[in-house]
Amino acid sequence: MTAAQRIPATPIENAGDPDFRARARGALKDEQLRRNFRTAMDSLMTKRAIAFSDADERERLREMGNHIRARALSKLPELLERLETNLTRNGVKVHWAETVEEANRIVLDIARSREAKQVIKGKSMVSEEMEMNHFLQGHGVECLESDMGEYIVQLDHEKPSHIIMPAIHKNARQVASLFEDKLGVDYTEDVDQLIQIGRKTLRQKFYEADIGVSGVNFAVAETGTLLLVENEGNGRMSTGVPPVHIAVTGIEKVVENLRDVVPLLSLLTRSALGQPITTYVNMISGPRQEGELDGPQEVHLILLDNGRSQAFADSELRQTLNCIRCGACMNHCPVYTRVGGHAYGEVYPGPIGKIITPHMVGLDRVPDHPSASSLCGACGEVCPVKIPIPSLLRRLREENIKAPDDSPRVMRGQGSKYSTKERLIWKGWRLLYSTPALYRGFSFFATRLRGLTPKNVGPWTQNHTAPKPAARSLHDLAREHLEGKR
Repeated sequence: MTAAQRIPATPIENAGDPDFRARARGALKDEQLRRNFRTAMDSLMTKRAIAFSDADERERLREMGNHIRARALSKLPELLERLETNLTRNGVKVHWAETVEEANRIVLDIARSREAKQVIKGKSMVSEEMEMNHFLQGHGVECLESDMGEYIVQLDHEKPSHIIMPAIHKNARQVASLFEDKLGVDYTEDVDQLIQIGRKTLRQKFYEADIGVSGVNFAVAETGTLLLVENEGNGRMSTGVPPVHIAVTGIEKVVENLRDVVPLLSLLTRSALGQPITTYVNMISGPRQEGELDGPQEVHLILLDNGRSQAFADSELRQTLNCIRCGACMNHCPVYTRVGGHAYGEVYPGPIGKIITPHMVGLDRVPDHPSASSLCGACGEVCPVKIPIPSLLRRLREENIKAPDDSPRVMRGQGSKYSTKERLIWKGWRLLYSTPALYRGFSFFATRLRGLTPKNVGPWTQNHTAPKPAARSLHDLAREHLEGKR
């Protein structure tokens, strides 16, 4: 039995209680998980800091990235039409899908038209939104991940826990045990050997696959070009070796021209992994032409909405769509670092997940996501395109307690935490933190109340209230010193 055949055709749940708070409590009890994340996040934060050592350059790039994405979103309908026109002229077949169900049906129709039985897939968060693997397998089409991290989590019947590094929650020992169990290879914790084992298993699949699937980092309207960045080469193999290539992307990934891509690429790679550039930058503008020796015979692009139009319709929430999927907000988030990605129970975890998931699945399905933040501001400070994530979280908290029938109705699931009590609490909180005089008064009294000795004295108070040793005279110190010399 092959590794791909071991993977179930049923949707994978992020095991555990469906409630975010229960999953988070479970994650906090997993010491190994917390160590894995702490080690990984410290490394990623250090690499990003080194990559952006010039603070002036970093801020210039961030400002530029923000303007590029905001300009593209301001022209989104026009740019999408231009993208479709130029892609069609280049020989790419463009499909539109409002929901994940429509997108999956399009993929299945293409597969059936080619009598496809095997699909090899590069890394794509949009395909995760669609749960494409499980949908296709449920219809008799094998779908195998080719990104090493995605392959590992698929092999272990899990979902990704990070949008850039899907298997970041596992260490080498856990991966070694997984490969030994699922692939029947000798146990080894040598990372290079583990990678070679995975590559050997996947290499034949590239040539056997009837269809290759990929995501898209940027879709260039000016030239009709699909741009894909990666480090492993699996994306290039998935898009170039099988006879059919299907690219799936959200409608917000469009940019106006190739010139806009340059600063965005620099921001993406340095923010995500601390690299000046990725190993591969793939630019796909059409299928194989006459006389060319390689490339797919057909190229399809599926443009997916899945709640993005809802975010686009609101001038403030629209900023959510600026995201370039670098994962920097997750790497610096104290909540994500402690509970991991699976605690969120949805495709997108961490700060970006808290602001984009409500648009995709409805606020009533993830009512605790906007509140699962300390509002420390780290996510907003490191975002390469300056998405004001803390402000958007506060806005979603307001939508959470708004009466379900209040107008304007901004999003699905509005008022998921509505109650008179909750509304009064949040109104009081908002008034307190938006009125300097009230905040100063609250802080004044709170600090004095905190100074009272609590009933249950904790370690910090024990240290704070412990009696200080009596001061010794210089004479005593000198005598002790002389006695010590004797």
